[in-house]
Amino acid sequence: MSETTSPRIVIVGAGPAGIGAAATLVEAGLHPVVIDEAHRAGGQIYRRPPAGFVRTPEQLYGSEAAKARALHTLFDRLAEDGLLTHCAGSSVIAVHAGRLHVLGEGGVQVIGYDSLILATGASDRIAPVPGWQNAGVFSLGAAQIALKAQGVALGRRIVLIGSGPLLTLVGTQLVEAGADVAAVLDTSSWYQQMRGFSGLAARPVVALRGLALRARLGRRYHAGVTPERIEVDEQGVAALRWRDAGGRQRLTPCDMVGMGWHLRAETHLADLAGCAFIYDMQWQQWLPKTDEMGRAGNGVYLAGDGVRILGADGAEIAGRLAAAACLADLGYQPPSAGADLRKLARLERFACGLARAFPFPAAMVRTLPGDAIVCRCENVTAAAVREGADFGGSEANRVKSLSRAGMGRCQGRFCQLAAVELVAAQAGCAPDVVGRFRGQAPVRPAPVGAFLRED
Repeated sequence: MSETTSPRIVIVGAGPAGIGAAATLVEAGLHPVVIDEAHRAGGQIYRRPPAGFVRTPEQLYGSEAAKARALHTLFDRLAEDGLLTHCAGSSVIAVHAGRLHVLGEGGVQVIGYDSLILATGASDRIAPVPGWQNAGVFSLGAAQIALKAQGVALGRRIVLIGSGPLLTLVGTQLVEAGADVAAVLDTSSWYQQMRGFSGLAARPVVALRGLALRARLGRRYHAGVTPERIEVDEQGVAALRWRDAGGRQRLTPCDMVGMGWHLRAETHLADLAGCAFIYDMQWQQWLPKTDEMGRAGNGVYLAGDGVRILGADGAEIAGRLAAAACLADLGYQPPSAGADLRKLARLERFACGLARAFPFPAAMVRTLPGDAIVCRCENVTAAAVREGADFGGSEANRVKSLSRAGMGRCQGRFCQLAAVELVAAQAGCAPDVVGRFRGQAPVRPAPVGAFLRED
C-alpha cells in the first residue's frame, strides 16, 4: 500500500507490550502512532527517571537492567528516525466509533484509527485494611514509582503489606536504596506458596531469583500474616497492627504503609472499545476475552498485563503477537508466531503458579468490619456496600449506584474487587455472578477546560 492509503494503527501504551507491537509494525513497513501517559517510553516495570538522574539502570532495574536498556534504546531509535509517532505525556480518556479522545498538554484531541492495539498494563490490586484511607498509606506501585522516578522513599520507617512478587521486589529495592523497611508482611502462608511450585518450575531461574531477593529481606519478611488495622495519630500513619502465622498479635511502628496484592489488569479502555469479558477464577478478576494472538474483535487487539498478567517478558511477546495479528487482518504478511506462542505458553504456566501461590485475600475482605472504608474516593464503608447488596441484590452496578462505591476518580480500580467480594458474601453467591462495574468515560480525571478548543 502507498503511504496515503496505509492503515491508521494506534498503540496505547509504551511499556514492553507497546514497544514490542510498535517494533513489529515498523518492521513490516507501517508507521504506528504510540500514545503513552509517561514522557519517556518504558512502562511501569521499566519506568525511566528524568534526565540527569544519578541512579544507574542496574540500581533501578536490577537483573532486568539489560532488557530495560534494550527496550529503551529500540523505542528511542524508532522515534528519532521518524518511523513512528510518539504522543508522550498523553492519556486516552475515551474510545468511541473508531476514535480516541486523547488528553495532553494542549487539551483534548481526537485521533482516528483503523486498528487499535491496547497495551495498557496493570495496576496494584488492593485489599482494604481498616485505616488504609489515612495519609501515609500508598500502593506498592506508588512506592516503586517514587523510588524509580525521583529516588525517594515515601516514609522514614516503612511497612509493606500484601502478597506476590511485587511485594518482595519493592521491599528489596527500598532496602538496597537505604530506606528503613521495618517489615514486609505477606498474607500468603508458606503452605499456600508451595501450592504454586509446579507452575513456578516453568521458569526456574526467575523463581530462584525471586527467592534470592526474599533472602535479602531477612527477618523483615513474614508469611501467613493477617493485617488488622493501620493505627494513626494527628500526623497520619503511626503503626500497623497485625497477627503473625501463629495468631500472635504484633504492632509495628511506622509512618508509611505500602500495600498491594499482585496486580489487576487495566481494562477500562478495553471496556469502552466494546471488548467482551470473562471472570478468571484463577486471578479472581474480570479479564478481556481474546484469542491466543490478542484479537478482541472490531479491529481491537490487546497485549500485555491489560489482558493477561504475565510480566514484562510476556508483555513484550504479547505485543509482537498482537501486531502480527493486526498485520494479518490488514492483508500484510505477518512474522511467524510459532516460537512466541510456545514461549507465551510457558510464561502462562508460570503465571498460574504465581496466582496459586499468592492469591487475593478474599476471605479477609469478606469479613471486614462494617466501619472499614472500602472505597477511599467516596468514603464508602463495608457496611454501606453490604446494605446496598441487601437492597439491590447481587448485581455490581446496582450496588454501585446505591452505595457510590466505585464512583470516585479511580472508577473502582482500587475498590471494585473488594466490593464484589463483599456483595458476593452478602448475597450468598460467587463473585462472577455479581459482575463488574461498567467502564465510564473519561477513564481518567480530565479538567473541563481541556475540552474547550478555539476551533
